[in-house]
Parts: sequence; C-alpha cells; structure tokens
Amino acid sequence: MKTELLNAVESASLKKNVPYFEIGDTVEVHCRIQEGNKTRVQVFSGVVIARKGSGINESFTVRRMIADQGVERVFPLHSPNVVDVVPIRSAKVRRAKLYFLRQRAGKAVRLKQRHSKHTAVRKTK
Repeated sequence: MKTELLNAVESASLKKNVPYFEIGDTVEVHCRIQEGNKTRVQVFSGVVIARKGSGINESFTVRRMIADQGVERVFPLHSPNVVDVVPIRSAKVRRAKLYFLRQRAGKAVRLKQRHSKHTAVRKTK
C-alpha cells in the first residue's frame, strides 16, 4: 500500500524522455544555474564514472579535469535543473563504477574509445 502511493507520487515527477548514456561516456550536462533573479544554463562536460539509484532517486557522477585537479559533480537524473545530457563519445569499460580514475593522472585517465549508436547522433544547434 505504501509503496503504491509513493510510486504514484514519484511518477508525476519523473522526466518523460531521459537521454540514454552509459558508464564511461563523455557527456555534456546542461545544468540550470540561478544567480540572483537570473537563470542561465551552464555546461559541465566530463566522464560518467557512476550511476546509482532507481526511479526518482537515480543519480549519476561526472568527473572532469580542470588544471590538473579532478572535479566531480553528482547530478540527480530527474532534476528540473538538469536540462539535458548529451553523450559525446563512448568508451570501452569493464566496470560498473570507474572510481579507479581518481588515482590516475595525465594520459592514464584516457579510456579506449568505442563506437556506438547513441553517441553517433549529435544535436546540431
């Protein structure tokens, strides 16, 4: 009974068209930022190193290198502040979580590219 009620409430907040991306994909996350009374869209691009949760609680972690410093952000997948997730390239990975990339630096961070259909289709502006 309780789970049926929770599922009904959660389903109203879920996004209808969730973009397809996998672990190891390099993605651009278009995130809505509120500054004072203005809103703008900021792009955070990096490698998806983790996905966890299900339903409304699903989130993913994106890691990027900025000036030899690793920066990770966790984005809720169904958040209204996450405007779009655009996969750029796909990588060949053998793990569900790529936390081992945290200890690597330089060229060791690069992953072997994999050609896939979900990254071949790019939106043109």
